[in-house]
Amino acid sequence: MGGRGRLHRPDERRLILDLLNEATESGARLAKACDILNIDARTVQRWQSKGDEDGRHGPKTPPANKLSAKERKEVIAVATSPGFRDVSPKQIVPRLADQGRYIASESTFFRVLREEDMMKHRENARPKTNHRPRELVATGPRQVWSWDITYLKSNVRGMFFYLYMILDVWSRKVVGWEVHESENADLAAELVAKSVKEEGADDSQLYLHSDNGSPMKGATLLATLERLGVVPSFSRPHVSDDNPFSEALYRTLKYRPEFPSRPFVSIEEARVWVARFVAWYNGEHLHSAISFVAPSDRHEGRDVEILAERKRVYEEARRRHPERWSMNTRNWNRIETVVLNPDDYRIMSTQLAKQEAA
Repeated sequence: MGGRGRLHRPDERRLILDLLNEATESGARLAKACDILNIDARTVQRWQSKGDEDGRHGPKTPPANKLSAKERKEVIAVATSPGFRDVSPKQIVPRLADQGRYIASESTFFRVLREEDMMKHRENARPKTNHRPRELVATGPRQVWSWDITYLKSNVRGMFFYLYMILDVWSRKVVGWEVHESENADLAAELVAKSVKEEGADDSQLYLHSDNGSPMKGATLLATLERLGVVPSFSRPHVSDDNPFSEALYRTLKYRPEFPSRPFVSIEEARVWVARFVAWYNGEHLHSAISFVAPSDRHEGRDVEILAERKRVYEEARRRHPERWSMNTRNWNRIETVVLNPDDYRIMSTQLAKQEAA
């Protein structure tokens, strides 16, 4: 509100005068009250003698040391040039001095860039904006798939085998996998085509989500997806959270007690081990995110009967010993909807809460 030596708007002056009048009427000294408001007492006396109009209008002529239009353009041109557009004026000024040049001070560079709204990024220095991938909702199998490639150590230092895996997001079933000695789009395209055929997903509206790796965006794979009618979806660069289902699958794989502590001796050994893992994962693993049923049972619809039987067992146990149940029995309802990269996590949390309470 206050501020010595600054201009005040009429409404500010009126408010200050009202506050000072109230203070002095209560017995306060004018000088002390002005100090509290950080305003000169003579200024207040001038307002009181001449009304609340302030006759000061600031300087009538521009400062003598003001940059000319040409000099201002030079500051902007230098700050946005390839050599300086990604550095601070604190770096620009000394670098110019090393070149035997002086254009303006650091504060002048900062002021001009601030006035031109160039303080954050200038020209091509602006980072690329990567938007979240679109929300994909699955209400049944063969609607949304997720895939990725992970490394499996070989017994040759610096060399790896590459595990390709495709997961059905709704059922969590591994619908396709291969182990190869390299990673490329051609091998990925072959795996996708084979998985679509084996799953009978030719007529489905299928989305295939992956990260931004070069095999995922290769021309061969994209052409295959277009031919099969599969819609590609991609994570943001370097954001693993955009492909959480495949990341979780690989974590389960590598944290299995049976996962070899030593590198694989051959690609055949790696394939045998992965085949055993997939058989266990699809047929025996009770997945916590799908009400603790095996992915294959959910994929084929057998989970409906399994969950109904669990519910019956719990209700029967409650009838036998009602004193042991203070609330409802455990919820064995089927998880009907799975969302990949939900647009609003708050809304999703609410939906899941309602689903759990149903």
